[in-house]
Amino acid sequence: MGESSGKTNVMVDRNAPLWDGRVDGTEAAHLRWHQHIELGANGPLDGSVALLGFASDAGVARNKGRIGAAEGPLALRKALAPMAIHEQRKLVDLGDIVVVGDELEQGQARLAMAVEAALSGGSLPIILGGGHETAYGTGSGIYHFYDQDPEIKVGILNLDAHFDLRQEDRRSSGTPFLNLAENLQNSGRGFYYAVLGISEPNNTKVLFNAADSLGVKYLLDEDCDEQRAQKFVADFLESIDVLYLTIDLDVLPASVAPGVSAPAGLGVPMQIITQVCRQVAASGKLKVADIVELNPKYDVDSRTARSAARLIYTLATTGSTITN
Repeated sequence: MGESSGKTNVMVDRNAPLWDGRVDGTEAAHLRWHQHIELGANGPLDGSVALLGFASDAGVARNKGRIGAAEGPLALRKALAPMAIHEQRKLVDLGDIVVVGDELEQGQARLAMAVEAALSGGSLPIILGGGHETAYGTGSGIYHFYDQDPEIKVGILNLDAHFDLRQEDRRSSGTPFLNLAENLQNSGRGFYYAVLGISEPNNTKVLFNAADSLGVKYLLDEDCDEQRAQKFVADFLESIDVLYLTIDLDVLPASVAPGVSAPAGLGVPMQIITQVCRQVAASGKLKVADIVELNPKYDVDSRTARSAARLIYTLATTGSTITN
């Protein structure tokens, strides 16, 4: 694939919740996201930022984590709604894909099709998770999109305290990147995967061995100063053609992101993670992103949701032309 059709029709379970918030005026200089965003894919998506929710707890439940990430998309929209508009870039909300009970595989398949359709429409899809099982659907979508261009190197940059390379009988929030790697091995495509923010105490030796065997590049959380983080990302971007960015909010310190399945004991400072988001968005290689593991049930004063919204804002407002 790789060619834009200019429009798309993404099938989801329900319309997005209504966006609401403060209104200072209706002129361009007054606008906030809730006044500017369009609901549904009723027209061309070319050049737009397209939000799509993936309301799922199934992967976290299978991974024995804290349930509640299914409410993440709603909380993220509430946090994004009052943000100011400084550029008139088109914003579209495509609604939610809802995973019912344990029907994870069906939900991931639908997410993959929705991501592929949004890419075909010429947008920058940003997926609002959901647990990190979201990544299998997002990743499958971008790989499918580039199926007819096998020479294109699709890279995954994961901002995360964990590798998520667990070997399990079923997909979960701990397995998505191993699952994707296995799919790519079967198809003959290369697996280009880098993780920034790895917590050594929270990843077993087996997981480090798995990362090494797959050629995964990683930077430990304690090594994530501004200079090393920037170089790590720049080197990875240089090695690939297009990028899928996935942000697990447990990469942030627990003081900034308490509302996650596994709060960080150390974490990477918010300033560094924001810098990385700005760096990849400005590179011109970012094609899709997701932000996952927000658990509103355990959030404090919407602290995690606000931090996540700031990162989404950075991705949506940095850079300009979207090309597929």
